[in-house]
Amino acid sequence: MQSVGKNSQAGIDVRTKPEYKGSMFAELGITSNFTFLRGASHPEEYARIAAAVGMPAFAIADENSVAGIVRAHSELREIGRKRDSGEENSYLCTPRLLPAARLVTGDGFSAVVLPRDRDAWGNLSRLISLGRLRAGKGKCKLGIPDLLNWLPGMEILLDIPTPSGNASRVPAKWTRGAIRLSKRFEGAVALIMSPRYDGLDQDRFEWTKRFAKRLGLPTAASAMPIMHSEDRCCLADVLTAIREGSQVSRLGRLAQANAERRLRSEAEMLRLFRGHETAVEHAGTIAGRCRFSLEDLRYEYPSEASRDEGPQQRLARLVGQGLEWRYPSGTPGRVQKMVAHELELIGKLKYAPYFLTVYDITQFARSRGILCQGRGSAANSVVCFALGITSVSPELGSMVFERFVSEARNEPPDIDVDFEHERREEVIQHIYQRYGRHRAGLCATVVHYRTKRAIREVGRAMGLSEDTVASLASQVWGWGGGVPEERLREVGLDPSDKRLAKVLELCQQIQGFPRHLSQHVGGFIITQGRLDELVPVENATMEDRTVICWDKDDIDALGILKVDVLGLGMLTCIRKSYELIKRHLGKQHTLGNLPPEDPAVYDMLGEADTVGVFQVESRAQMSFLPRMRPRKFYDLAIEVAIIRPGPIQGDMVHPYIKRRNGEEPVLLPKGALGEVLRKTLGVPLFQEQAMQIAIIGAGFSPEEADRLRRALATFRKSGTIHLFRDRFIGGMLRNGHGRRFAERCFAQIEGFGEYGFPESHAISFALLVYDSAWLKRYHPGIFACALLNCQPMGFYAPAQIVRDAREHGVEVRPICVNASNWDNEMEPGAHGGLALRLGFRQIRGFRQKEAAWISAARGNGYREVADVWRRAGVAPRYLQALAEADAFASLGIDRRQALWAAKAIKPERVLPLFEQCRGLADVKEDPVDLPEMSIGEQVVEDYVSMRLSLRSHPVALIRHLLTPGVPNARTFSKNQVNSASKSFGFVD
Repeated sequence: MQSVGKNSQAGIDVRTKPEYKGSMFAELGITSNFTFLRGASHPEEYARIAAAVGMPAFAIADENSVAGIVRAHSELREIGRKRDSGEENSYLCTPRLLPAARLVTGDGFSAVVLPRDRDAWGNLSRLISLGRLRAGKGKCKLGIPDLLNWLPGMEILLDIPTPSGNASRVPAKWTRGAIRLSKRFEGAVALIMSPRYDGLDQDRFEWTKRFAKRLGLPTAASAMPIMHSEDRCCLADVLTAIREGSQVSRLGRLAQANAERRLRSEAEMLRLFRGHETAVEHAGTIAGRCRFSLEDLRYEYPSEASRDEGPQQRLARLVGQGLEWRYPSGTPGRVQKMVAHELELIGKLKYAPYFLTVYDITQFARSRGILCQGRGSAANSVVCFALGITSVSPELGSMVFERFVSEARNEPPDIDVDFEHERREEVIQHIYQRYGRHRAGLCATVVHYRTKRAIREVGRAMGLSEDTVASLASQVWGWGGGVPEERLREVGLDPSDKRLAKVLELCQQIQGFPRHLSQHVGGFIITQGRLDELVPVENATMEDRTVICWDKDDIDALGILKVDVLGLGMLTCIRKSYELIKRHLGKQHTLGNLPPEDPAVYDMLGEADTVGVFQVESRAQMSFLPRMRPRKFYDLAIEVAIIRPGPIQGDMVHPYIKRRNGEEPVLLPKGALGEVLRKTLGVPLFQEQAMQIAIIGAGFSPEEADRLRRALATFRKSGTIHLFRDRFIGGMLRNGHGRRFAERCFAQIEGFGEYGFPESHAISFALLVYDSAWLKRYHPGIFACALLNCQPMGFYAPAQIVRDAREHGVEVRPICVNASNWDNEMEPGAHGGLALRLGFRQIRGFRQKEAAWISAARGNGYREVADVWRRAGVAPRYLQALAEADAFASLGIDRRQALWAAKAIKPERVLPLFEQCRGLADVKEDPVDLPEMSIGEQVVEDYVSMRLSLRSHPVALIRHLLTPGVPNARTFSKNQVNSASKSFGFVD
C-alpha cells in the first residue's frame, strides 16, 4: 500500500512506500554526457534513477553548458504522465529538475550555480553566452570578475580544487576568489563536500568542515556523479581515453579508481557522510530555495507590428491584400470560408506573430530576387498562399492546416522555407541584422555516436589495431545494432575474444551518446526579447554564425518558435532558368504561374524522361514513373511521397499501384476513416493520414497522437512506434475494424518510422517537380544550362546532363577562350534556335576570378595563348588548364600546341638564379611538330579536365571490342528494359 507525503524543503509531493519517510537530500552536482567525453550517462537516465529512489530534486550541472537539461525535463514529464495514469508504479516520486551549470574559469576555478528564479536564469544564460562568444566553437572563456558580475539570484557551490585534505595546498588565488564571492553573495555560497572513495574521506570531510568554518561558509554534500549506475565505469574510462587521445591501459591516474561516482540515494549519502549529516541536509535546503523551472520559460514571438495595428490586424490586412493579388477576378466562396476559419484559429492561438515573421523573411528574399517556397503543416494554407509564403493553391491538398496535433500541443504550426541554395546566406545575415544576434540564433544539432564512429573510437581507446578497427567498422551500417558473430568470423576475428567482446559491449553503451554540438541546417530561433536570456548563445564553426545549445527536439519540448531557413538547389536552377528565358525569349515566368496540367509534361514524366527533374530523377523514381503515369498535379505529390523507405517498408507501394491500375479493387473502410484514405485509394501514404487513422480508427487522444507523431519523426535515433501497437490494434478492434485490417494499417504506419512524408511537404515539392519538368519539356537547353550552373546538385554529373540535353536536340558548344564566360550560357544557334555554350566553370580547378579577367580583357578576341597572359594577366597554371580543356581550338591551336605554348610562358616572378639574365634577348626555339592526338586521347583529356566530352561517348571507342550482337542503348527495346528491370527487382 502506498501513501503520499510532502517534502517541506523541496515542496513537492512524493509517492512513498511504508518504510519510505521522504527525502531531505537533493543531488546538485550531476555531470551528464552533455559534458562531452566526461559524463557517462544520459540526462534521462539520471531522471529515471532519481524518480526510482525517491529523490525530490536533482540538478544537471554540465560544464559551462545547459545543453542537456531539456532532455531530463522531458523525461520527467513522461515519468509524471506514467505515474498519473498508473502505467508505471516503480517510481517513488516525480522529482523536480533544478537547472544548473558548472562554471569553470580559465584559471581552474569551478562552481556549480543554480538559479533561484527566472531573472537569475537569464543572468546564467547571458554569462555562459558571454564566455562562449569570447572563445572558439565548443570553448568558454570566463574569469572571477564575470562570476562576480553575473551571479546575483543564484545558489553557488564552490568546488575545492584539491582532493588531499590539506589547506596548504589550496591555491591562494582560489581562496581569495571564494572570499570575494562569499562577501558579494552573502548567504548564497557553500563549499561542496564530496567523497573520493579512497579510504580518506572521513579525514577529508573533517578538513573541509574546518576550512569552510574558516571561510564562514556552510557545506553541501554531493556524490559528484558522472554516471547513473556503476556499470558505466568502464565507459567512463573509454570516454577519458577518447578525450585524451590515449588508450585505457595508459590512463594511469586519469582512470576511475572505482565505480563509486554514481547517483546515490539519501540513505547511501547519510551512510557515506556519517557525522556530517548537516551537509546532506543542506543540499536539500539549497534545492528548496531554487524555485526556477524550465516550465517558467515563456517564449514570446517577435512582433514588428506598430502601435496602431496589432499582429492579428496586420496579418488580416496582408492576407486580404494577398487574396486580391491571387484571385484578381474575385476570391471563391470556398476559399473565403477557409481563410476566415484559419484567421480565427490563428487569432485564438495567438500565432499571428509567427506567420508575420515568416512573411517578413520571405518578403526580404523576394525584394532581392531570391526564389523561395514554403512547406510544412501550415504552408499549404490559404493564409500562406495569400502571403506569398507558398505558391501552392490550398485547394489542392487536404488535412494540412488544422492538424489536430497543433491545437492539442498549443504550439505554432511548422513552416519550412526553402531558398536558393547559393543565396541562402543573404537571408541568414538579414535575419541577424534585422533582429540582432541577441534575438536570433540557429538551432543546434547534437552529433551522436553511431555504430561506425563508436567502433572506431572505442576500438582505438581499447587498444585494438587499426586493421582490426577497420575490419569491424566495415561490417556495420547506419544506426544501432551490433556485429553478428558470422560477420566477425568472415573478417578473421574471434567472437570469443574477451577484449573484442568488451569493445562491442562498450560500443552498444556509447551509441546515442552526444559527441559534440553542430549547427542545424537552417532552424532559426527568433525572440521578442533577448534570446541570450532564454538560452545561451555560442559561436558556430562557420564565420558570422551563432547558435544556441538546444536542438529542435528540445525547443519543441519547450514550445519555442523555429523558422527553418533551408537551401534548395532546384530553386536556384529554376530561377536561373527563368532569367535565361526572359533574357533570350522575352517571356516572364514566376514560381507557380506556368501553364497548369500540361499533358505534354505528364507524357514526358510517364516516359521517365526525368534527368535533372526535381525529386523524380533517381533510378527508383524512373522505374516507378512508367507504372504510375501521373496525369494530374496530385499524382505528383503521391509520386514524391511513395518512393521513400517508409512506404516501401510498410508495403504501401504495390497495393497502391495495383489499385490505381485496376488490378485489385479499391476497398475503403466505412465512415470518416474511408474519407481519410479516399485520395490515396485506401493506402496510407502520408504522415497526416497515419495520425488521422490513429484518432478516427483507433480512438487515440490528441496527446497519444502527438506521441505517435514524434515516433514517426524522420530519421529517429531509435524506433518507438512499436510501443503503440497494442493500443492501436485494440482501439481498431473496439471501433469495429477487423484484426487483419488493423494489423495491416499498423504495419503501414510503422513503415513511417524509417521515413514518412507529410502531404503538405509533398504538395509543395510537387510544384517544383512540375515546374522543373515543364522547363525540361519546353526549354531543354535552358534547363540544362541552369542545371550546369548550379552544380554540384542532384543525381547526375555534368557529362550526363550534357548528354541528355544533346539527346533532346540541344546544340552544345565547347569551351572557347573567345566566347565562353564563367557560367554556361545560351547563345544564338543554328536555324534561329539557341545553343548551349559551356563556361569556364566546367574546367577543373579554374577560378571565377580568372574567368572574369579573361572576359573583361577579351576585346575583339585573343589570337594566341600569350595574348591571354599579357592582356588578362592570367597566371601560367590557369593558361595550362585552359589548354588542357582545349579552349584554344577556335584559334586553330590544338590541345597539345596550346599546352606547349602555355608551358613556355615564364612566370611573373623571376627566380634569383636567373636575375642576371634580365635584359638579354629571349631564346628563340625552333618550331616543334607535335603529333596529333587520337580521338581516344582527346576524350580522356576532356574527362580529366572538364568531366565531360562533346566528342564521343567513352564506350563508343571500345564498341568494336564488345561481343558481337550486344545491343546499344538506342536499340534496346522497352520490353528488354522491363525484363532487365524485373530481374534486378526494380518493378513488381
